[in-house]
Amino acid sequence: MKTRLNDNSRRLRIGLLLSTIFLTWAATETEQASAQAVPAAPAPVAAAGRMNVLFIMADDYRLELGALGSPALTPNLDRLAARGISFTRAYCQQALCNPSRSSMLTGLRPDTLGLWCNSIHFRDLKPDVVTLPEQFKKYGYTTRDVGKIFHNWHTKVHGDSQSWSATEYLHYANHGDDKPMVEGKVPASLATAPKCERVDVPDNAYYDGRVADEAVRVLESLAGQPFFLAVGFWKPHAPFNAPSPYWELYDRARLPKAIVEPPINGPEIALHPGSEIRGTPPNQLNFTPEQVAEIRHGYFANITYMDRQVGKLLAALDATGLAASTLVVFVSDHGYHIGEHGLWGKTSTYELDARVPLIIAPPRNPTPGARSDTLVELVDLYPTLCELCGIPKPQGLEGLSLRQVLGSPMAEIRQGAFTQTPRPQYFDRTEKKVPEAMGYAVRTERARYIEWREWGTDRILARELYVHKDDPGEMKNVIDDPRFQGEVDEAAKLIQKQFPLKKP
Repeated sequence: MKTRLNDNSRRLRIGLLLSTIFLTWAATETEQASAQAVPAAPAPVAAAGRMNVLFIMADDYRLELGALGSPALTPNLDRLAARGISFTRAYCQQALCNPSRSSMLTGLRPDTLGLWCNSIHFRDLKPDVVTLPEQFKKYGYTTRDVGKIFHNWHTKVHGDSQSWSATEYLHYANHGDDKPMVEGKVPASLATAPKCERVDVPDNAYYDGRVADEAVRVLESLAGQPFFLAVGFWKPHAPFNAPSPYWELYDRARLPKAIVEPPINGPEIALHPGSEIRGTPPNQLNFTPEQVAEIRHGYFANITYMDRQVGKLLAALDATGLAASTLVVFVSDHGYHIGEHGLWGKTSTYELDARVPLIIAPPRNPTPGARSDTLVELVDLYPTLCELCGIPKPQGLEGLSLRQVLGSPMAEIRQGAFTQTPRPQYFDRTEKKVPEAMGYAVRTERARYIEWREWGTDRILARELYVHKDDPGEMKNVIDDPRFQGEVDEAAKLIQKQFPLKKP
């Protein structure tokens, strides 16, 4: 087993080195190109020469990209970023799988859907809503789903045949059931921390390896027809069980350590028990520093494992010749905490949960390798993809097209990006089945402002302000500091406009 592990690790390291050489060259080319005049945004594609869409989604993946300075080893996503545009300030509408994915794929905010939990399917609330893939299907595209795109707990019951041209693959499962499937005996795990598993097995022993293999097969079968292929990876969501070679790529001692204290002057309502990782009382876990370090190591190993599966897709896209006619999108449903603020998992309104990676790579990208700091939201993807592919947009979409930003990365399309979350963390598991409060957050150019409102009355229970220039980690709530009254006033107006307070 040791020889195989070392061989696998050596191959991965060689791949990472080659990717680094490529990206260094690409960065030089991008710098030279940026000195030229800013080109126009890509034109919509006419029906006679339709652009395909490869829509890739990760699960629980916060903004950790090597190309943006993260210690995460992501050579394949970095390669995609080198030919596309990376959005450094992209925000989900709610940091929970079902509400975020439902919002993104319908182009409607959680409040419009009336959906803030994992236990209700969006079609139970709005049966006639037209999803993003469904809109492409209506206009002649073959639409396929491989892996987790819509939330996995519910699509087993009624899937979404309205959205797809064929049956989904591995779209329904439980993360906890993602155990290694191999011939013979599974090697012993080298991990000791909760939620961690470290065994030397092939990539396809786990869900994401099999998703990548099937997605490549489907991609090859779609040549010659306009397609919208959605590929949903299950990682880096817990458990932290990437095959052992991916763990070997990291020196745990060199990974950044989490500041586990909650924000100074932060309200209690902003926090949560992290039951997804820690369990529920009275059996809730408290982690030792060594366990915290191992869990964080596992999260980064999961990222690189997932990145490798993305690489298989991109390689197949090139090998089939489809890269020249395929728009590639990579996005996560929301971010994640691995000990920061003392939080584990998602469901906060803080930056680490709200901010996600977003890369859009058109086949004829006028700004390859560009980065945009403009504020964008995941509801923007629906109108953007429709416009780029020449597909009519349904009425009522709540996002804004990013086509202008693709041509001019510094263009601004909005003053703030909004994220919300209810309290209790999983209110649908309580006896009342409704929230007690809702937190509404807006990220502006300079700050994050949050209002916690009592459910049903909109009485403001608490407020938070984090000024990112001084406090990028959001460690001190300065809502009462008169020096920042301008930021408070600006952000409060944006919140009020988007989520008006109920009149008494």
